[in-house]
Amino acid sequence: MDWSVLVSHLRFSDLALALLALFIYSAVVQRLTNKGPMLWPVLGIAPTLLFNIKDVYNWGTESLIRCGGTLYHRGTWMDNIHGILTVDPSTIEYMLKTRFDNFPKGQYFRERFSDLLGDGIFNADDELWKEQRQAATSQMHSSRFIEHSYRTIQDLVHQKLLKLINKLVKSGEMIDLQDLLLRFTFDNICITAFGVDPGYLAIDIPDVPFAKAFEKAAELTLYRFVFPPFIWKTMKFLGVGSEKQLKEAVRTINEFAMKTVTERRIECCKIGSLNDRVDLLSRLIMQKDPDNEQGKNYRFSDKFLKDFCVSFILAGRDTSSVALAWFFWLIHEHPQVENQILNEIKEIISNRKCSWEDVNRFVFTIDDLKNMVYLEAALSEALRLYPSVPVDMKEVKEDDVFPNGTIAKTGDKILYSMYAIARTEAIWGKDCREFKPERWIKDGKLVSENQFKYVVFHGGPRLCVGKKFAYMQMKMVAASILLRYSVKVIEGQTVVPKLATTLYMKNGLLVSFKPRLRL
Repeated sequence: MDWSVLVSHLRFSDLALALLALFIYSAVVQRLTNKGPMLWPVLGIAPTLLFNIKDVYNWGTESLIRCGGTLYHRGTWMDNIHGILTVDPSTIEYMLKTRFDNFPKGQYFRERFSDLLGDGIFNADDELWKEQRQAATSQMHSSRFIEHSYRTIQDLVHQKLLKLINKLVKSGEMIDLQDLLLRFTFDNICITAFGVDPGYLAIDIPDVPFAKAFEKAAELTLYRFVFPPFIWKTMKFLGVGSEKQLKEAVRTINEFAMKTVTERRIECCKIGSLNDRVDLLSRLIMQKDPDNEQGKNYRFSDKFLKDFCVSFILAGRDTSSVALAWFFWLIHEHPQVENQILNEIKEIISNRKCSWEDVNRFVFTIDDLKNMVYLEAALSEALRLYPSVPVDMKEVKEDDVFPNGTIAKTGDKILYSMYAIARTEAIWGKDCREFKPERWIKDGKLVSENQFKYVVFHGGPRLCVGKKFAYMQMKMVAASILLRYSVKVIEGQTVVPKLATTLYMKNGLLVSFKPRLRL
C-alpha cells in the first residue's frame, strides 16, 4: 500500500469535509440572522433567485415585506454585485432627489446598455444627461409640439387602429392586444419624435425588421444582468450566443436610426431649414451651437441624435403599450370600473351634443381628454399595480446613510421595486392589492400622490419628460376603443408578468372585439 497516497487522500477528504461544514455553517448562520432571501456562501443570492424565477416579482415583494421594506443583496463572488433592495419612499426620495448626484445610473448599468442605448438620455449621467434633458424638455413642452403630438395620435387612432379593429370584428379574428398596442405606440413615437412612419400598425399586420430587432435587443440586453461579466464579455469578444444575436439586432437598429438622422440632415441642407417640421428630431437638428460665435455650427452630432432616437423609442414604445394592455385586462376583471369609464365618456359625448348615429365619426379633443377624470384614475391605478418599469437601479458614488439608517457603501447597487411598492400595506394601505381607481379621486377631482411612493414616472430631476404625452396617448386609445367596442379577453389564458426590463405580459393578451350597440 502506498501510504503517502492514503495520507494525501485523507488530507484532501478532511479539507473537503471542513469546507462543506463551513459552507453549511455559514448558510445556517445567515438564515438565522437574516429575514431576507438566502444569501449562499460564494454563490450569493443566485440560487435563491433561480428557485423563485417563475414568480420573481411576487417573491421579491414578500421578501421585502418580511424585512420591513429594505434588505441587503449580494451576487456571486465572480460578479462582485452587492447592495440594497428597497421599497421605502424616504430612501427612494433621498436617492432620486435629496442626494441625486450621489446616486447616478452608474457604470454597471451603462455598460450593459451601452450597445443598445449608447449615450442616450436613459443611459447617461452628469452633463451628458443634463444636455439631453434640457433639449427634450424645451421642445416637448412647447404648445406646437403638444398640438403635433395630439394630431399624430388622433390620426393613428382613426386612420389605422380603429380600421384594423373593424377588420378584425368583420372577420371574427382574435388578436394579441399587447402586440397590437406595441405596434401602435411604435408607429406613434416614430412619427411624433422623428417624423417617420415605419408602418408597423397596418391592416395586414406586417413584420417590420427594425421593430423586431428592437424587441430582440431589449430582451437580449437583459441577459447581461443575469450572466456574470466574464461570461457575457467573453461571448461578446468571440461573437457567439446571445451576444452575437444582440450585435446583429443593434446593427439593424443603428442603421434605421442613423438613416433617419442622415436623411433629415440632408433635407435641412437642401432647403436650408426644417421650420415646417414639428417632430422632435427636426427641432433638435435645427439647434445651433451656443458656443459658436457665428452660430453656423449645429449643436448636436449625428451620433448624439442617433442615440437620442433609440432611447426615445425605448421609452415611448414599451411603457404606454404595456400599461394599456394591463389596463384592458384589469377592466375586464372589474366590469364596474369599465361601466364608470363608459358613463364618463357618455357624459362627454352628451356635452358635445353628438348623437349615437354620429359616434363612429366622433373625435375626442384635447379638452375632452383632460376632462376624463375617472379614466385617468383607472390608468394610474393600472400603472400602480403593473408599473411598466417594475424595478430600477442606482449606483452609490460615495458612502452614504439613508434616512431610515441603512448604510450604503461606494459601489453598492440600490434596487427599488415599483411592483413591490404597490403591494406593501405600510405604503398603500390594506387595500393595496385591489384595483381601485377611486383612490386617485377626491371630490370629483384627480389627486396626485407623493412621486416617491408612486415612482411609475420616476421622480426628482429625472421625472419623465413625456408623462403628459403618455397620458394623452393612453386616454385617446382607451376612450376611442371603449366608445366603439367591448374588449373581450379570451378565457383560459394565463396572464402573468414576464421577467424583462419592461413589465410585458408573458403570454400576451388574446382578445376579441365586439361592437357596442349603445353606451
